[in-house]
Amino acid sequence: MAVFYSSSALAQADISMTTHWNNRANYNPASIAKTEYIYLFSNVRHQWTGISGSPTVINVQASEYIHDLRSAFGISIINDNIGLTNVLNPTITYAYRMSPNEDLDSWSISLGLSAGLFARTINGSKYDPTDTTDPTLVYSDLTTYKPDANFGIEVQTKNFIVGLSTTHLFAISKNSDLFQNTNHRYLYAIYKNTSSDYFNFSLGSEIVNRNNLTVVEANSMIRFKHPTGLSDGPRELFDFGLSYRTTKQLSLLLGVNITSNFRVGYSYDYDFKLNTNQSGTHEFMLEYRIPNKASSICGSCDYQRDWYF
Repeated sequence: MAVFYSSSALAQADISMTTHWNNRANYNPASIAKTEYIYLFSNVRHQWTGISGSPTVINVQASEYIHDLRSAFGISIINDNIGLTNVLNPTITYAYRMSPNEDLDSWSISLGLSAGLFARTINGSKYDPTDTTDPTLVYSDLTTYKPDANFGIEVQTKNFIVGLSTTHLFAISKNSDLFQNTNHRYLYAIYKNTSSDYFNFSLGSEIVNRNNLTVVEANSMIRFKHPTGLSDGPRELFDFGLSYRTTKQLSLLLGVNITSNFRVGYSYDYDFKLNTNQSGTHEFMLEYRIPNKASSICGSCDYQRDWYF
C-alpha cells in the first residue's frame, strides 16, 4: 500500500518538463500568442531510467496566431504514465494579445485560457502483490473523467517576460485524492537579450506551488548565431543551458537548429539527492514553425524572428 500511495502522489503533479523554458504552454495558455508563425511542439520525457514503472510523458502541441482577431488558438494532448497509472489530458487553448502598436519590440499583455478533459486510469489488473488475498486491493481497471482548465497572464517587453498562471482550476477547492488532479500556481520571470549578431542569451527564474510544496527553479541559456550579412539577420545555430531546481536537480539543455524553422533539443537531469536512482532523466524535443504572413503583425516583413523568445 505504501508503494501504491507514493505512485498516486507523483501522478497528482503537473507534467515535469525541463524544456518548458522553450515552451510554457502546458502551464500558461497565454504563452501561445506567438505572432509570427504557426507553432508545432512535441517532446518525450523518460524519468529515472532503469526503474520499472518510472514516469514517461508524451506531449504534443500546436497553435496559430490570427492577427485580425488579436487571438491565438491551440490544441494540446498530454499522455503521462507513472507505474500503474495513466493520464490522458487533451485541451484546447485560446489567448488574447493586447499591444499598443504593431511594433514587435513594444510591450504586450496576453491572457490565456485552456479547457479540456483530465482522464486518469489505474490499471488494477496489473497488480502483482506479495499477498494476493489482501482485501484492500482492487484488481479491476478504474478510470475517472474530470473537466480541466488552466488560466494565465503573460507580459512581454523587448527584454523581459513575466508570467503568472494557475492550472487545474476545478481542483482549487478540493483535497487531493487518488483520482483528483491538483491545482498548481506558477510565477516566472525571464530576461532576454538578442541584440548581438553572435549569440542570444536568457536568464530565468520560476516559482511553482501546489498545496504545501514549493519549488524554485533558475535557468540560463545561450544560443550561438552566425552573421549572414543578409536582411533577415544572423542564423541561429545551436544552444545550451543549465537549470537548477530546489529539489536538488540539475538539468543540461542542448539544442540544434536543423533549419531556420526546425529545431531539435535534448535535456538530461541529474539528481543530487542521496539514495535515489542516478541513471538520470532524458527528454527529447522537436519544434517546428511555419511563417504565417497572413497573420503576421509585421505584414510583409522578411526578417527572421529569434526562436525561443
